Amino acid sequence: VQLQASGGGLVQAGGYLRLSCALSGLTTRTNVMAWFRQAPGKEREFVSRIKWREGKKYYADSVKGRFTISRDGAERMVYLQMSGLKPEDTAVYYCGTGPVEATTPDLFEAWGQGTQVTVSS
Repeated sequence: VQLQASGGGLVQAGGYLRLSCALSGLTTRTNVMAWFRQAPGKEREFVSRIKWREGKKYYADSVKGRFTISRDGAERMVYLQMSGLKPEDTAVYYCGTGPVEATTPDLFEAWGQGTQVTVSS
């Protein structure tokens, strides 16, 4: 599986961005797609996940109501629509894939290269 994340940038607080993750080489273990983020000096943190086939979604409490995850099976894309952005959302955002519904990065098997999101106050 290969993943390619894009869509990051610099935005003012309260603004919005849409991140995209392009997938190729799907396997039977490509069951769950997720977004994580990592701020400088911090561990990689779960943001949201979606089950590839059923579309079942789950969010971290810190982004619930502000972020929306979605997928386009035909285009092999996963998106993260982010609104109401806050300075504390500043991080490198990574898309990952794995076989199980999890919130810890070590249970995800493949990762994209990351895209920087910077929210100014």
